[in-house]
Amino acid sequence: MHRVQRIAVVGAGISGLASAWLLGQKHQVTLYEAGATPGGHTNTVDVTLEGVCHPVDTGFLVFNTRTYPNLTAMFAYLGVSSVETEMSFSVSLDEPRLEWAGSSLATVFGQKRNLLRPDFWRMLSDILRFNHESVAWIGACPDDDRSLRDFLAAGGYSRPFAEWYLLPMAAAIWSCPAGQMLDYPLASFVRFCRNHGLLQVFDRPLWRTVTGGGREYVRKLAADLEDVRLATPVRQMRRTAAGVQLHTDGAVEHYDQVVLACHSDQALAIFGDTATRSERRLLGAIRYAANRAVLHTDAALLPRSPALWSAWNYLSSADQLDQRPVSVSYLINRLQPLPFKTPLMVSLNPQREPQSERIIAEFDYEHPIFDAAAISAQRELPAISGSDRVWYCGAWNGYGFHEDGLKSALQVANALGCRAPWQGRDVAGAPVPAARRSTALAA
Repeated sequence: MHRVQRIAVVGAGISGLASAWLLGQKHQVTLYEAGATPGGHTNTVDVTLEGVCHPVDTGFLVFNTRTYPNLTAMFAYLGVSSVETEMSFSVSLDEPRLEWAGSSLATVFGQKRNLLRPDFWRMLSDILRFNHESVAWIGACPDDDRSLRDFLAAGGYSRPFAEWYLLPMAAAIWSCPAGQMLDYPLASFVRFCRNHGLLQVFDRPLWRTVTGGGREYVRKLAADLEDVRLATPVRQMRRTAAGVQLHTDGAVEHYDQVVLACHSDQALAIFGDTATRSERRLLGAIRYAANRAVLHTDAALLPRSPALWSAWNYLSSADQLDQRPVSVSYLINRLQPLPFKTPLMVSLNPQREPQSERIIAEFDYEHPIFDAAAISAQRELPAISGSDRVWYCGAWNGYGFHEDGLKSALQVANALGCRAPWQGRDVAGAPVPAARRSTALAA
């Protein structure tokens, strides 16, 4: 039987909320969050348009039951409802002046001149070739550490394929500069794309969005926690013979265990000069891309042709192969069931400013960059997680998405003697139960 421990969880995103909720089954848990509200990248805001107020997500937006098994199971247990949505994608470039979308043949050739572009046909041919050759390659050489750049060069893939399709798609998914995606390890990239159905035309996952916005699950998790300290940044951490000290502004608390459910660079800052050599090396290996998100109604940040408007819209005014922040407009009307017709977008790093009178809100996010150094650090992280009573979890442990954050929380909770109500033997493949809710979670 496990001894009840005092545990601090630092960070109230998906990983921190889930860690605190799971560990609270058997332990005394305190959740610290530097911001004024819990949720992290789950950021739902109320928007009033056309005289109607409705919740809108600006960070976490979608999931699917195939590749988000634990998140799906948690939503089912909490009674969080969802509806089907779409994940259509468009590319709009100024140089060359090119637009296309992948929804259908009509949108692929929505710009009629594409029919006469040899480079466009080469791009389409290379898409089919890459889908086949990349999967075959990692099947034959699963431990190969070559980068996406190396594979494209060795395979003679065309520049239009890279600049008009692959890099825009990848940069939009990981919210990082297109040029940096070339350094992504091929094996990790292809496994993600294959698992998410991006390398096939048929049998793709069906995507869903949370009814009422992602804050619905945040509220349900937070309601079941006994000690949540918002607007309380952890300034410093010290290991002692008896446990771990956490220093906040004007206070010092003692805990048996600490779970750092924040970004790796934030965890390293909390350690300060007490970090071990391994902690500095592994946590410092993961870099982040700063992204500015603007919620607005300026349709000029969508493809020029309304017929090509998609859920995700990549826009660029120059060469893709640079290090500038990715520019993507998420058309919320396509992603969530909104009660108004006015186009509503979240534009990440807009290539030009939306009209000021059409801006509703702005937010700053940071997303991990998964280059070879980051992937290598991920492999070694389990060796130090739990060392001297300090644990690590976060979406940066995986591919950077909600399922990764929740999976890492489950792994820490399991190690400390707690399992999820829905959890089977395999953390990554938890079954989806019938919905059920505790009295506390119903609040």
